Amino acid sequence: METLREILEFEFFRVGEYELGVYSLVEILLIILLAKSLLWLIKRAINRRGKSERFDTRDSYALYQIIKYVIWVIAIGFILEAIGVKITVLIAGSAALLVGIGLGLQQTFNDIISGIILLSEKSIRIGDVLDIDGIVIKIQSIGLRTSKGINTDDISMIIPNSLITTNKVINWSHQSEKARFRVDVGVSYASDVDLVVKILEESALEHPDVYDKKLIEVRLMNFGSSSLDFQVLFFSENIFGIGKVKSDIRRIIHKNLTKNNIVIPFPQLDLHIKNEQKE
Repeated sequence: METLREILEFEFFRVGEYELGVYSLVEILLIILLAKSLLWLIKRAINRRGKSERFDTRDSYALYQIIKYVIWVIAIGFILEAIGVKITVLIAGSAALLVGIGLGLQQTFNDIISGIILLSEKSIRIGDVLDIDGIVIKIQSIGLRTSKGINTDDISMIIPNSLITTNKVINWSHQSEKARFRVDVGVSYASDVDLVVKILEESALEHPDVYDKKLIEVRLMNFGSSSLDFQVLFFSENIFGIGKVKSDIRRIIHKNLTKNNIVIPFPQLDLHIKNEQKE
């Protein structure tokens, strides 16, 4: 028993009033173990509740992330107390320093607050497809300071959370798993309008990623300078890969129009030269 007490009272080093010994190290390890065990139990409980009550897995992820950050903040506070650092004294004594750090890390704090807003508000969740400044990104994870996603070129992107909360962001998959898209095409004025409408509808129907065949719509949008301008509207669940879907539909349209001898015109300009004879 005496040997165990001597081992626990052994000090690795001491700086002023602060010391790190075997007893403090055991306390730190126990705090970390307790925090990890608690998080494991919470995660299991959230997953079990999600399965039984049919919660969205993305909502469960957001809830778990918030709880995880809170528990680790509390655990760090206990760890500092274990090595003799009084949190209240530390905060009070370094108020001026904290102000300076706060000013220097203002953007970082802004990102952290934005991360908390994203996780609690649930306006953006894992798997959502966003349009941020013209770049289409699929969100893979939402962290406290940054979010990670992948763009249509399969390139990973790290996005500061404040960029999402303060800028105009289009969430393609917020309300529904499918979205409406458009493909524009112009044909010659000599074309049969009814035949063109039929061909465009059938062309969209040929693509397997078009969601509901009944929701396909073809509109005559305008009498252009060189063509009759049509628009094909369709729904698709392949939001992230819609660029390829549109490309495929354009190829099908071109093939079917060519097959039916319908011309896709290019801009033309008639030039009239007037010859005046001088006396």
